[in-house]
Amino acid sequence: MRKLLPEFEHRAQPLIPPRQFLVRLAHSGAIALGLLAVSLGIGMLGYHELERLSWIDAFLNASMLLGGMGPVNPPLSFGGKLFAGLYALYCGLVVILMAGVILAPVAHRILHRFHMEGRQK
Repeated sequence: MRKLLPEFEHRAQPLIPPRQFLVRLAHSGAIALGLLAVSLGIGMLGYHELERLSWIDAFLNASMLLGGMGPVNPPLSFGGKLFAGLYALYCGLVVILMAGVILAPVAHRILHRFHMEGRQK
């Protein structure tokens, strides 16, 4: 079975070619997109079931929270308020995690290149 996360080259290995690096970036982007889709689905399901919002309104609220804007329809029930608060905290962590997943290959390549330049001198 293939690993979910890409494997980075060791410091003793040379840099991967640009084409392979772009494939690694696309792989990281796909992982981030999958995480976004799952998170959006969780939010939509929670708003639909707990607040009895229509699917399109649940999508709007969940996507606004994931985007950092806040909900459009304020929750009315106790369960809805609890869900909205926990989902907002979760969304903040998801945004940080997605940024890390997307930027990890770029940061690794930059640091790997600096390490190689220091070794060549």
